[in-house]
Amino acid sequence: MPKRFRLTRRFPVAMTEDGYRKLRGFAAEAGLDEGEALSFLFENFNSVIDHDNLTHKLRIFNSELEARKR
Repeated sequence: MPKRFRLTRRFPVAMTEDGYRKLRGFAAEAGLDEGEALSFLFENFNSVIDHDNLTHKLRIFNSELEARKR
């Protein structure tokens, strides 16, 4: 029996414009709203990422983070 889909948590999220644009694009392509798309991505995180690429991209993102906040 499939699990019932319930949105049980709501939290304020700050996203970059690029990140939000990509989330909206992914959600529209998948036929989901943004909350459902985020739930899907995090519930299936290990299946949808490339671990080596994630480590590299995260290192770049962290190195640029302070400059992007200004």
